[in-house]
Amino acid sequence: MKANDIRKGNVIYYEGKPHLVMDFTHRTPGNLRAFVQVRLRNLTTGTSLDHRFSATETIEEARLDTKAMQVLYADTNGVHVMDAESYEQYTLDQELVGDDAAWMLPEMTFDAVWLEGKPISFTLPSSLEMEIVETAPSMKTATKSSSSKPATLSNGVTINVPDFVETGERIRVNPRERAYIERVK
Repeated sequence: MKANDIRKGNVIYYEGKPHLVMDFTHRTPGNLRAFVQVRLRNLTTGTSLDHRFSATETIEEARLDTKAMQVLYADTNGVHVMDAESYEQYTLDQELVGDDAAWMLPEMTFDAVWLEGKPISFTLPSSLEMEIVETAPSMKTATKSSSSKPATLSNGVTINVPDFVETGERIRVNPRERAYIERVK
């Protein structure tokens, strides 16, 4: 692809290594030739850099695959997952999973993006059902629009919930934003 076609979120090869395009700007300064200024993050080392490509320069775009994965279990090595189609098992290391490990519950399915046979990112589902393990007692006068209180979920994560929600109730949560959605009926 031409450097003109680079967009945020693309994965390209720069100096033979895959880089994620974090930001880009196309510039045409006066009577000079156009160029594309990009901010890249190396996907193998994690380092970031800025680079300027000529607008007509040819860039090699990386081929990404998306696979549906199912969580098997988590331990100190990472989160162990299985490809939903081929049943092959992989381990997502703690560096890749980060704080999202608490949301990766057994039997949960999610999409993972793969580059050169290795997972580079994943997308959690838009909602999960969780049980509230601990929270302050509910207020009898609480309404949906009133203030919120902290609640600890069954996975150990603490989020804010409305005052009318009680311990032991099941709620729907958005794990991407770590936010309360609604009570499960």
